[in-house]
Parts: sequence; structure tokens; C-alpha cells
Amino acid sequence: MEEKLVLRAFREDDLHFLDRLCTDPEAVGEFEWKGFIDPRTRRRRWEQDGYVGPGVTALAVAAADDTPAGVVSYRPAQRRGPTGACFEIGIALLPEYRGRGLGTATQRLLVDYLFDYTTANRLEALTDEENLAEQKSLERVGFRREGVLRGSYFHRGSWRNHVVYAMTRGEARPAG
Repeated sequence: MEEKLVLRAFREDDLHFLDRLCTDPEAVGEFEWKGFIDPRTRRRRWEQDGYVGPGVTALAVAAADDTPAGVVSYRPAQRRGPTGACFEIGIALLPEYRGRGLGTATQRLLVDYLFDYTTANRLEALTDEENLAEQKSLERVGFRREGVLRGSYFHRGSWRNHVVYAMTRGEARPAG
């Protein structure tokens, strides 16, 4: 049975979900947890622009019952072209939604959204070198592995490698 997910803007009744992302290390998973932050930080951002802005935009991944199952984000990446020609994307699903192919389905939704409603020509995703599930998911959606950024970020006490994936507007996307 395939589960239905949609992307939508965050609403006030989602603030409890945003709080969980700040206070529960399991909520975003081992590769995304950056440490505890003040939940009011996320609430202030929601009050400011609802998480839809010219910098980082974040959208709720809503399950069939409309509860947040996760979050996707995108932000402009400067690659010598005009702003909005390239976006870096990200995803985090709550533990109860992982391991069922929903990450792949969600990334397809985000790719379709960005290519349909923005001027993006290139989408990029960076993932921890050890995050094999995310790498497989990106490849299923049509992203290609472009390389490794060695020692590019500090996480859990050590410098770690990012794997870079990308796709462009003209590339064929596998059917969902």
C-alpha cells in the first residue's frame, strides 16, 4: 500500500513538530542532528515568514492525515549563474516514516516542485558519506553522484566527508 504525502507550508498547528526538531535527537536522525537548539528559534522563524523566504525555505512533508512526517528544504546555491538557477535541497523524515520509500517519494515531490515553479536549472544534495540510504534515494530520483568533499563539515566530534549529488532540469527523471 502506497502512502500519500504532500508538501505544504508550515502552519501554526505544526509548531509542536518544529519544537521536536530542536529537542529530540532521534527526530531528524543521526546524520542531521546538529545538537539542541532553543525551540523559540524555529518559532521566531515561523512567525517571521512561515519558513518561506529568499534564503532557506522549508516545507512540511505531510502524511495522509495531514500531520507532519518530516521537512524538506531548499536554498539558493551560488554557482556563477543568477540567483535561483541552482538550489541545494535537504530532507529529514521522522523515525516512524523512515525505511518505507517515503524519502524517495518526498524528494520526487520536491524536485517536481522546484522544476515546475522556480527557474532552477540545477539541484544539488549533499549527504554524509556513510548515509547510504540517502544516497540510494537520491539515485532513485535521478540525481547523479558528482564527487566527495573531503573533511567538509564537523559532526559528532570529527570532520566528515560530504558526497555531492546533482541533477539538471533537462535530465530525464525516473518514473515514480
